[in-house]
Amino acid sequence: MTRRLLSLAFPFMDSFDTAPADAAALDETLLMDEDTFRGFYHRTSGMLWAYLSRATGDPSAADDLLQESYYRLLRARVTFEGEDHRRHYLFRIATNLVHDRFRRPRLDNAPLPDDDAREPAAAGDLAVQTQQRADLDRAMAQLTARERDLVWLAYGQGSSHQEIAGALGLRTGSIKPLLFRARRKLVKFLSR
Repeated sequence: MTRRLLSLAFPFMDSFDTAPADAAALDETLLMDEDTFRGFYHRTSGMLWAYLSRATGDPSAADDLLQESYYRLLRARVTFEGEDHRRHYLFRIATNLVHDRFRRPRLDNAPLPDDDAREPAAAGDLAVQTQQRADLDRAMAQLTARERDLVWLAYGQGSSHQEIAGALGLRTGSIKPLLFRARRKLVKFLSR
């Protein structure tokens, strides 16, 4: 069962041969059966990938961090009180992985130069939407990592203050003033 469960989350696992002793050790560390994991993965993977993609600004890094987040969740020796607790724990793992990624300088993490010599966008709503998205991306890039996480979880994912606090490891009472400050900074950056 462990092999099938891991192969769902990590398709590359089929290429590895593990000894039966390793499989028995893995069975002991996994606290979810295959059907529970499959359902949980289908309910959470889309929103987690969107969060990771937005937090890192790199879809391929989001793919890697998504896989690592689920792997660490499967290996965690935590008894979950319910679905919400498991989801909060998963987002906490993902947040820590994002923070770890930005702590270590990496060559593939270097920003690309801003190319102002691009061709003009076609007229119409698409051009306006593209410009608004670019403006928002630039403004979000000026926020701190925690502020970006707060804004994305609150407005991109529609998470409650309690869910945000659980995902970021903050007190629920501190979310409202932190979000207020982050929004105010975002408005200031957008009005420039």
